[in-house]
Amino acid sequence: MKIIYMGTPDFAVPCLERLVSDDDFQVVCVVTQPDKPKGRKQELTPSDVKIAALKAGLMVYQPASLKNDEACEYLKSFNADYIVVAAYGKILPKSILDLPKYACVNVHGSLLPKYRGAAPIQRSVLAGDKITGVTTMLMAEGLDTGDILLTREYSIGENETSGQVFDALAQLSPDLLIETLRKYANGEIIPKKQNDEAASYASMITKSEAVIDWNRDMAEIHNLVRGMSPWPVAYTEYKGKKLKIYSTEKTDEKTSLAPGTLKADKNEMLVSCGDGLLLKITSLGLEGSKRMDAKCFLLGHPADKDFILG
Repeated sequence: MKIIYMGTPDFAVPCLERLVSDDDFQVVCVVTQPDKPKGRKQELTPSDVKIAALKAGLMVYQPASLKNDEACEYLKSFNADYIVVAAYGKILPKSILDLPKYACVNVHGSLLPKYRGAAPIQRSVLAGDKITGVTTMLMAEGLDTGDILLTREYSIGENETSGQVFDALAQLSPDLLIETLRKYANGEIIPKKQNDEAASYASMITKSEAVIDWNRDMAEIHNLVRGMSPWPVAYTEYKGKKLKIYSTEKTDEKTSLAPGTLKADKNEMLVSCGDGLLLKITSLGLEGSKRMDAKCFLLGHPADKDFILG
């Protein structure tokens, strides 16, 4: 079967690599976002999918928009059986959705209809969900509104970050995708309509969301730290500088200290939260400095008694 593959970030790479390695599929074209400026020098940088595609010797197409006749006619020329989309980053117009023989199939990092949109994995971790997963779906003109084909669940660990869940779902996706493509082509899957009333929207993460409010409950702050890792990283203020908090652990220790009060010795950093519980900081770093564990941080920054963060 001939496949046009659309994707951009590293989440989409394992599915592409699996399609390339399977003799039943031929990836005839890879569509990805145009190269974008990155880093301090703002050098044009290819997407992770483009790098993987070129390494595999595949044809790469990087249109600025798919909403024109030129893009449609170009993709139509491949006579694809499927268009597969994984975190491409743009909504496909109907003219593209109608091109393949079988369907446009999307791989989405949530159990739809929960967390439609751009940041399903981060929003799931921020919410403290215990279960998430991957959904394959038929693409429609709306945002992640198409009929569900198959799903796979994944249990989120108490201390897992968005980055770790992201990687886990990326590795879970290829088998689900291959199963979906084969079964749908053979008429073995009955698409299931989504319950729009149960839908939720996962908006893009912004840097402004990463600031820690120590008046919140311990579990909420712990989930914020997990959800903001590896980007943009939760932070608070420490002696006039931004202190990035990369990882934390919940405790059962209670305190009467004011929210944000740092309780530390030579080996451990605990911070009081709004519900009277102490949150353990396990890795952190001042802005512009390297990430380190709490013990190493305290060696260079001895804590003042009852110092309040934020």
